[in-house]
Amino acid sequence: MESAELDYDLPPELIAQHPAARRDESRLLVYSRASGEVSHHVFRELPGLVDALTVVNDTRVVPARIAIDSPRGEVLLLERVDGDVWEALARPTRRLHAGRRYGTGGQNTVELLEHLGEGRWRVRLDGEPDGVAPLPPYITEPLADAERYQTVFARDPGSAAAPTAGLHFTPELLAQLDVERVTLHVGLDTFRPLQAETVEEHHIHGERYEVEPAAWERIRAAQRVLAVGTTTVRVLETLARDAPLAGRTELFITPGLEFRRVDHLLTNFHLPRSTLLALVMAFAGVDETRRLYELAVAERYRFYSFGDAMLLL
Repeated sequence: MESAELDYDLPPELIAQHPAARRDESRLLVYSRASGEVSHHVFRELPGLVDALTVVNDTRVVPARIAIDSPRGEVLLLERVDGDVWEALARPTRRLHAGRRYGTGGQNTVELLEHLGEGRWRVRLDGEPDGVAPLPPYITEPLADAERYQTVFARDPGSAAAPTAGLHFTPELLAQLDVERVTLHVGLDTFRPLQAETVEEHHIHGERYEVEPAAWERIRAAQRVLAVGTTTVRVLETLARDAPLAGRTELFITPGLEFRRVDHLLTNFHLPRSTLLALVMAFAGVDETRRLYELAVAERYRFYSFGDAMLLL
């Protein structure tokens, strides 16, 4: 598959800079794969639109963006390796040196241990992460409430980015659904654009996941499963291929993959040339996804992390 097939045109004003005033007031585009029908809803209507076990990713975003002042830049924590050692992105990489300490003092101080290439470093952090939320670069306006970049069911710290399909849920809405949890700690590589000419040439970095045995038994036995977000899909389809209940997944879901445990998908609208868009195309079809995105643009849906959602039945 050519990576160019993951391109589409998006007016910049449709990139949501702020979350909806209330989480469940975002819009919801619903597409039936069986009939081809499309309908438009408000997210709070979700319980009446699908009858399935709803599986969410309960990872919590780490306050991982740590400013450094000399040279001016930042360290972005990606994943805890062991104890106080993390893998991170740091910039400006060419002006940074292994063995040096950077930051603003206290828990916002890191020691660069080893450059891993492509701006990645192994670092040692003093204490626990105490930076700011690592908002994506396309969100250029400050976030008034950092908790709006966390899901209401977030409990296990470890992600460098939010599982954004879950941001639409409220406790009241969750109470109307039959819900099960999995955990996958989201890495930034999930959101990085594909650089290779073909999708198959792209290497997706592994992400840590864990699922309780009782949770997997419920999910495995469910008549139908609604996966909330692409990260949840990766966990479920990894386990459906006889992977252990805890580990790392490098499953790259692209068109042609057979889905073994996900029956419905709830997801936001994703960036062009992203692995997430490739996953949606695998689930809904390449041409169908392109048509849905064109419709979403025409209907002025809001895109990306704080944008609206799509339910694929």
